[in-house]
Amino acid sequence: MELKINQQTKKFNAESLSVQSLLDLEIPHKQIGIAVAVNNTVVPKLKWNEFFVQETDEILIISATQGG
Repeated sequence: MELKINQQTKKFNAESLSVQSLLDLEIPHKQIGIAVAVNNTVVPKLKWNEFFVQETDEILIISATQGG
């Protein structure tokens, strides 16, 4: 499966991936304070386990930061 994550194309050896599975592969230790959008639609954290990404989807992972 080929996905575009934060403007970078990446390949995965899986036929299907939930948003949560994708995050477990990409950022296993930094999943607090993030938001995920698939094809410009925000996926609520409560749906990460049941929302599956599709081939060629564009995923944006945003981390909250502090500062002013």
